[in-house]
Amino acid sequence: MTTSKFMKFGTTFAGLAMMAATAAHAAQLSVDARSSIPKDVQQIIVVDYKAMQQSPAAMQLKDRVLPPELKRLETALKTSGLKVDRDAETLAFAAFRAPGADGARILGVAQGQFQNAQIMANFAKQKTKPVMLRHTEIWPMGSAGMSVAFLNQTTMIFGDREAVKSALDARDGIISNFLQNSEMMNEMTAVDSRPVWSLLDQKGTQTMMKSVLGEASSLADYDTVKQRLKSARYTMDFNNGVKFNMYVVTSDTMTAATAATLMKGVMILKKTSGSPLEKSAMDGTTIDSSGGTLTVDYSSSDSNFASLLGSPLFQQVVK
Repeated sequence: MTTSKFMKFGTTFAGLAMMAATAAHAAQLSVDARSSIPKDVQQIIVVDYKAMQQSPAAMQLKDRVLPPELKRLETALKTSGLKVDRDAETLAFAAFRAPGADGARILGVAQGQFQNAQIMANFAKQKTKPVMLRHTEIWPMGSAGMSVAFLNQTTMIFGDREAVKSALDARDGIISNFLQNSEMMNEMTAVDSRPVWSLLDQKGTQTMMKSVLGEASSLADYDTVKQRLKSARYTMDFNNGVKFNMYVVTSDTMTAATAATLMKGVMILKKTSGSPLEKSAMDGTTIDSSGGTLTVDYSSSDSNFASLLGSPLFQQVVK
């Protein structure tokens, strides 16, 4: 999967804020899950799967923006006898850099209460044979070309075989893992109490901002801003409506203010050509900067958000 396609999945949420109560659920990663993600993460997206299934707005959004490669991962899980819909509580997708890889590799992590004995019995019934890597079995998942490995009763990792091998190398200490990425670990403490959250490194942040700004990213002001973007994080809540919050960390106050000005300009342009519903969404969006951080906040009712998903402006964001 190319990095740009993965970024489209993650940054569509940021694009929604441009067009467009603390949740009771949280998508937190266990130590086992964090240790299985390689250190050089470009973007990580974590979802409280149970909370998402309970929100029609969240499921509509997922169905519209999930790229084919991640749909293939999800389908492979559902058709492999793993009963993800029933057993998974948290799903994470991480795009990470691997030596010799063409672009980013994508790793999936699922947390829940898995019926490992039943899963192994199903593999045996299908005469599925694992590949051993040190002391861990890597199981193929049907004909999708995906593999899965169980770290324990509550955590599984999945993706193409090379991604799973990299994850096991990270877990076993052969390569550095996410726990050793101090910058992202620090950023995570600000977001992992939310049902949907994402972290981006500098390159991921640059890609996201270019996608959000569209034609404005060709302006000279953005060339100055781009090199001073450091990281980004965003969250979404689907409890009592839809709430989106994004924070882009820059190197200084001036850069954050300039980025906010560019984004406000884009919003004004979209507002002049949008439908009444789209204009209402713009009114629900606040863009500001404080210190060296750009902030974007958006809120909507479930019904307005569902209508917005069918609007021309949404189609422009996700195309």
